[in-house]
Amino acid sequence: MVNENNPRILAVIPARFGSTRFPGKPLAIIQGQSMISRVLEQVRKSKVVDAVVVATDDARIYDHIQAMGGTVFMTDSDLPSGTDRCAAVASLFPTAEIIVNVQGDEPFIQPEQIDLLTETLRTKPNVQIATLAKKITQEETLFNNNVVKVVFSEKREAIYFSRHPIPFVRGQETKDWLQYHDFFKHIGLYAFRHDTLQTIAALKPSLLETAESLEQLRWMEKGIRIAIGITELETIGIDVPDDMLRLNIG
Repeated sequence: MVNENNPRILAVIPARFGSTRFPGKPLAIIQGQSMISRVLEQVRKSKVVDAVVVATDDARIYDHIQAMGGTVFMTDSDLPSGTDRCAAVASLFPTAEIIVNVQGDEPFIQPEQIDLLTETLRTKPNVQIATLAKKITQEETLFNNNVVKVVFSEKREAIYFSRHPIPFVRGQETKDWLQYHDFFKHIGLYAFRHDTLQTIAALKPSLLETAESLEQLRWMEKGIRIAIGITELETIGIDVPDDMLRLNIG
């Protein structure tokens, strides 16, 4: 880690306590360690990130991060999303050229994915945002509405994100779709250019976003280009308590 006071690449981990589906999720214990501390530990392993901070709206999370020696900022509880929390904290770091948003419920994120994400944005100067995708290999994943799918162009720029499998494979049984087309799931990491992050934080919800409940569609409707990096590494997000039981990681 270098340039922690004036980072060029800043990672922000938004973490809120009041999740509807899993209250207190960032402080849930996974194999003796809190979820948020695991995320922080993984991001710190990145070869390219200069500084890592947590953005929260809850004193319990704030105190927990401080106690473990991490950098944490208290943000307005009225902010509607993790992206808004990232933007609020990023405004305090004017030297940061790239802001990496790593969700606080991704305890199995790999540092190599963060490095790939950052490199994807750095090598595409005309693109404002980068994110990751992974090829889908299981039918259950393809038809799970909680798994966001993405289609992209030959230049690996996003065309559309959806909770529905995209594209539709005409003339084939749904059970056979994976044999006839490559489908990709979206991995919810983002790298933003500093000015872009401030811009999107000021945007109002859009029609496509409202329909799918996916904020990246708001950005795309405004013509903001999103580059896609392809990873072969798996990540496992924790959405509800049952996910921890299913994965046997409590």
